[in-house]
Amino acid sequence: MAKMLQIQKLLVVTHVVHYQWENQLFAYGPYAREIDIWADLFPQLLIAAPCRCEIPPKDAIPFTRPNIHIRPQIQMDGRKWKERIIQLLFLPRLTLGLAKAMHQADAIQVRCPGSLGLVGSILAPLFSPYRIAKYAGQWNGFPGETLSWRLQRSLLRSGWWGAPVIVYGKWPRQPAHVIPFFTSIMDEREIERAKRCASIERPRRPMHILYVGRLTLEKNVHVLLSALQRLQQEGFQFECRIAGGGVLQEKLERQAALLHSAVKILGPLPVQQVFEQYEWADILVLASETEGWPKAIAEGMAFGLVCIGSNRGMIPKMLGEGRGILVEPGDEQALISTLKALSQDTQTFLSISQKASAWAQNYSLERLRQAISELLTQTWGLSPLAPENP
Repeated sequence: MAKMLQIQKLLVVTHVVHYQWENQLFAYGPYAREIDIWADLFPQLLIAAPCRCEIPPKDAIPFTRPNIHIRPQIQMDGRKWKERIIQLLFLPRLTLGLAKAMHQADAIQVRCPGSLGLVGSILAPLFSPYRIAKYAGQWNGFPGETLSWRLQRSLLRSGWWGAPVIVYGKWPRQPAHVIPFFTSIMDEREIERAKRCASIERPRRPMHILYVGRLTLEKNVHVLLSALQRLQQEGFQFECRIAGGGVLQEKLERQAALLHSAVKILGPLPVQQVFEQYEWADILVLASETEGWPKAIAEGMAFGLVCIGSNRGMIPKMLGEGRGILVEPGDEQALISTLKALSQDTQTFLSISQKASAWAQNYSLERLRQAISELLTQTWGLSPLAPENP
């Protein structure tokens, strides 16, 4: 694979927690697979991020590229007021740690939104002309958004940053350096697996409903469970699996218990076991308050699932043109009506499934690697070396 000429060391600044365990470095699966792709393009990739020496959670996987190295930083993402005061006290130490890491690098990637992303977007222009930011959240903002996230977007739009920012979707009135982009965590072999799954007959009886993602308030899993409880009371037949972990897991488990054995909360799962859940499912529900480019929807579409998503971020474009169904986040009745309609209209279900699968299978890791290489060549003015095997 092509490696970027002149750039020897890329530093990635991120709030994602990493885990050092048994001589391997782990992180959240989708993120780790993407960083492996970036590591194919540079001789060395350094990561400035929080790092714990403990057993990683189940949804974490090891990085597979030997040229990836960690530069541990202070974790700065607490939300309670006491945690924020502590963060302010540690800010000078964090700034010094990031500055030392940036001094070692030739190029810098800052990943936002997040506390380290905020500090990184302020510091990076002082250290390298070769910069790129990835904003993985909802670029057009949303009600209740934190001041920190709004500030990060303002910095990245500004002349101070003055370098490429890749975002999910094309939005009006953005400067030229804000560039629409995509992401993926499925390689071409896994895309073929999804394609085979997409050809099976659906929906099943009872209908199989899936959620994949973090168990946090803004994901509205509690709304899904409430809708399913009402459907069960009406005699609607279904099975539901919730794949993911987070601060609300125990509370959601208590809510799921009211539906008896119809709902299973699986907790965090490694990537390959998540793919098994897509093979099991007919419908994916992800009706969050805010989203960027949700990987779960792109993956579910590739497997031929009918996806029900909120009208937020890039979801309307992903599910547009008959590829899925949009609902207002928090609208329990809309979920109920949509699930009933899909169970009764097989032709509509199959049409959505086929369109979704055909669209999503275009977004492989291999295409992501090529797109990143082309983007860096165009924006940094560098020519890639001759292709070689990573």
